[in-house]
Parts: sequence; C-alpha cells; structure tokens
Amino acid sequence: MALADKKTILIVDDQASNISVMGDVLSPYYKVRAANSGKRALSNLQKAQAVDLILLDVMMPDMDGYAVLNELRNNVETRNIPVIFVTAMDETDDEEYGLELGAVDYMTKPIRPAILLARVRTQLALKDAKDRLIYQNNNLEAEVQRRIAESNLIRDIGMKALSSLAKTRDNETGGHILRTQGYIDLLARELALKPDNAAYLSDKKIDYIVKAAPLHDIGKVGIPDAILLKPGKLTIEEFEVMKQHAKLGADALRSCIDDVESVEEHKELEFLNVAIEISQHHHEKWDGSGYPDGLSGESIPLPARLMALADVFDALISRRVYKAPFSFEDSVHIIIQGSGGHFDPQIVEVFKLKQLDLLEISKRYAETDIAYD
Repeated sequence: MALADKKTILIVDDQASNISVMGDVLSPYYKVRAANSGKRALSNLQKAQAVDLILLDVMMPDMDGYAVLNELRNNVETRNIPVIFVTAMDETDDEEYGLELGAVDYMTKPIRPAILLARVRTQLALKDAKDRLIYQNNNLEAEVQRRIAESNLIRDIGMKALSSLAKTRDNETGGHILRTQGYIDLLARELALKPDNAAYLSDKKIDYIVKAAPLHDIGKVGIPDAILLKPGKLTIEEFEVMKQHAKLGADALRSCIDDVESVEEHKELEFLNVAIEISQHHHEKWDGSGYPDGLSGESIPLPARLMALADVFDALISRRVYKAPFSFEDSVHIIIQGSGGHFDPQIVEVFKLKQLDLLEISKRYAETDIAYD
C-alpha cells in the first residue's frame, strides 16, 4: 500500500517507550504520528493533516485523556475522530466513564500487538462504513432537495400558467396579483406572531397561501364574456352568474386532487388544498352574508379570510370599469368599517397596524389605476 493511501494514527502518551512499542506495531500498516502530551496533541490536530484514529493514554500530567477527549468532542473538526483509550488502569468504572465520554474502545497496558492491530482495524473499518453512510445520506438528501425544488418549480410554473389564463379573461391586472400577494404575505406574517395563529401559520403554510393567491379567480374562465367583460355594473341576474366563479374554480382545482390515488402520500398537495380554500371562499364574509356557502367567522378558512381583505382593499384603491379608484385613506377607512361584518376583526387589526407597509407594497407594484390622493 502506498504511503499516501495509508490511514493516519495519532498516538498520545507521555511515555516514549509506549509510543515506541505501539509505533513499531502499527507503522508497517499505517502512517503513525505521536504527541507526548494532551495539549500537544490538540495543538497538532489544529494545524496538521487529518487523523483517522487516536490512541489516547488516560493517565498523563497536566491534561489527562478524559480532558483531551472532551476537547475533541467539543470541536466540530475533531468530534468524529474515533478514540481508543489506552491505559494501565483496569477498573470497570474507568472503562465505563471513558466510553460514556465518547471513546469507541478501551485497551489496557501492557500492549499486546495482535489485539492492538485487531482493535485498530475494526475501528477504522467502522469509521469507513460510517463515513460512507454519511456520504450516501448527504447525496440522498441533496437528491431529495433537488427533486423537491423541481416539483416546486413545476408547481409554480403551473400556477402562473393558470393565473395567467384567468387574467386573460378578466379586467384585473398583473399588478393586482403582485400587490395582493404582497399584502397577504405581510398580513399573514404579522398574524403568525400571535400565539393562537403561530401553529397554523408556519413559514411553509404562508408560502403556500401567498403562491396560491393568484388562483383566487381561476373560476372566471368559466364565466361568459358578456358578463365577465361587461363595461359597467352587472344586473342581479348577471351577478348571480358571476358568483359561480368561486365554486367553478374550486371544483377545477379539486379535480386535480381527485385524480391522485393517495393524497396522504403527496404532502405537496397541501398547496392545492390551500388554493381550493382561497378560490371557493374568498367572497365569504365574517358575518355570513357572503357567497357561495354563506360561511361565517372562523368557519371561513384563514387563507380565504386573508384573500378577502387583500382582494377588496386592492380593488378599492384601483380603477375598475365600473368605478374610479378610492384614495388610500378612504380605502383604509372602508376596510376598518368592514371589521366584524365583511372581514375578520383580527386581520383588520393587523391591517391597521401595517397600513404604511401596505402602502409601500401598493407603490412597489403601482400602475396607472392606483389612487394615492
């Protein structure tokens, strides 16, 4: 075996004779390094090449083997180096203590060459197996993360395609989508600071809600052009048709899940569940007067409650074919007046607290249809 291919063993012992004996046994098979004190061993490990295994004497002046092992385990660079204690002590308590500290084996002096070689070979083989397992696990984790990222990318592309499709049949703009996403992200993260919302509004859940928001009006693709694109106020009959878009969108999204045999095995489908909640219930009102199901209070899913406020607020400050834009101040006032009626009071409180940040988001994605005066 070439020298470069040999494993490196560090012998730590304050007795030169012990270093010599162990070195003579090991040097035909391994690269051997030595240190005559615990402090010197630790110093050498900081600046020298990697060590594959350490033979560590327990009874040394100034710094005993237990203290050295404790330092090794507290250092991220050395904590995984296997350590075999070598000692003249032959007490069970001493052996148990050393193993509890993290030693992989325990040998007593005087050294018996065959046993020393066998113990060293065994521990090096175990270290190789452990290193291979760590390497394989790291590769597997990297592959899992790559596939998750790929899945999320496909999901996001599909979501953007669907929302773009809806946008082509609606008079709302791309800016509306970006603004409402920004509002929801801001409001949800502020809500998550409240103890009763923290468990539900995890970072992942908020990400789902924000990314699902553009699908809130996907059902409008099923509304006739004569109603959807009418340049004026809808009649009562036309509005009843328009209201169908909430359930149309939810049913379309729900059909995607129905095609999957085991939803439980596909956790990423939680994103679609959030999109369904938003699509079907973003026109529900806190007091139960909304549509399509007349839900009230907390029976309305939280993502839909967030979307309801964000959607109405942006519609208020934006120009529509049926109305001029309201000023930012008037829009804020209307939202606050809707607390407990149209909107979840807790979300309105957060809205009031963060209204200047909401103004900044509206300006960031501003278009000519936004009113600030």
